[in-house]
Amino acid sequence: MKHSKTKDLVLLSIFTAIIFVLSFTPIGYIQLGLIKATIIHVPVIIASILLGPKKGAILGAVFGLTSFISNTTAPVVSSFVFTPFANLPGETHGSVLSLITCFLPRILVGVIPYYIYQFSSRFVKEQKMVNYAISGIAGSLTNTLLVLGSILLLFKDAYAKINEVNTTDLYKIIGGIIFTNGILEAVVAGIIVSLVCRSLMSNKKIEKMIKDLN
Repeated sequence: MKHSKTKDLVLLSIFTAIIFVLSFTPIGYIQLGLIKATIIHVPVIIASILLGPKKGAILGAVFGLTSFISNTTAPVVSSFVFTPFANLPGETHGSVLSLITCFLPRILVGVIPYYIYQFSSRFVKEQKMVNYAISGIAGSLTNTLLVLGSILLLFKDAYAKINEVNTTDLYKIIGGIIFTNGILEAVVAGIIVSLVCRSLMSNKKIEKMIKDLN
């Protein structure tokens, strides 16, 4: 039991380090033409699939923490949606609701891919690569849709204000983000997740260690 807990801590530490490196260095982004696709959420998705939803949720919270730190220490005009320490536009205070946008979607990125993988594996039993890819896409879309959805739900007027548009046009802007960055990031995540998971699980020692932990 003690040995298993030690392995848990080691794996969580490794994934945490990867998330921090991706979050605070340029390698967390891939330039695709005029669009930058983030891959910061990819380690969380991989952990969810291979290590389970509990560890995935922990690492999702770590992902949220990096966003919180970044937007608190180096705020930009839209940082108020991710940290209560950034002022709302035209105000002298932030909103505690920003913690929902910052953490909840990222925690669910560490949970949902696991269940998507388990579900899809029932129907596509001999093609693990396909299941990994589907789960990667689902995890990425979870991040995109829930972050943008929570912005619309909690900060619609404030977000429209900083973009200098009315709320009707804001829906168009959000839709454009989903169908450009969101789709591209989902495809990139699906490819990377499938390749990394296949590589890890093709190593018998790693496969056994992961199965023992689960």
